[in-house]
Amino acid sequence: QVQLVESGGGLVQPGGSLRLSCAASGFTFSNYAMRWYRQAPGKERELVATITSASAGGSTNYADSVKGRFTISRDNAKNTVYLQMDSLKPEDTAVYYCKVTMAGRSYWGQGTQVTVSS
Repeated sequence: QVQLVESGGGLVQPGGSLRLSCAASGFTFSNYAMRWYRQAPGKERELVATITSASAGGSTNYADSVKGRFTISRDNAKNTVYLQMDSLKPEDTAVYYCKVTMAGRSYWGQGTQVTVSS
């Protein structure tokens, strides 16, 4: 079955960096676009970054709020998608999730908490 497992969250000071990982299994990873979302307390879940499939060139897209600070990448040999987060701000505090959609159905990981605070 499809499984997504996020890791790499934690507590970091403003201006710091974290790298999140999402290990995927149960499907042909390279064939699908992967997305990172986040949800802050009391707010709706928002799309942070997208990376297309290998056949689509692995192109990337970002929310305006993270553009220039976050980088999404994928390692198809390791079935893993990453989110490198630099210059972190307190407003980046949220639970971060990865998602894949196939045949009209979306699959989510359990999320990893990122807290940006001094």
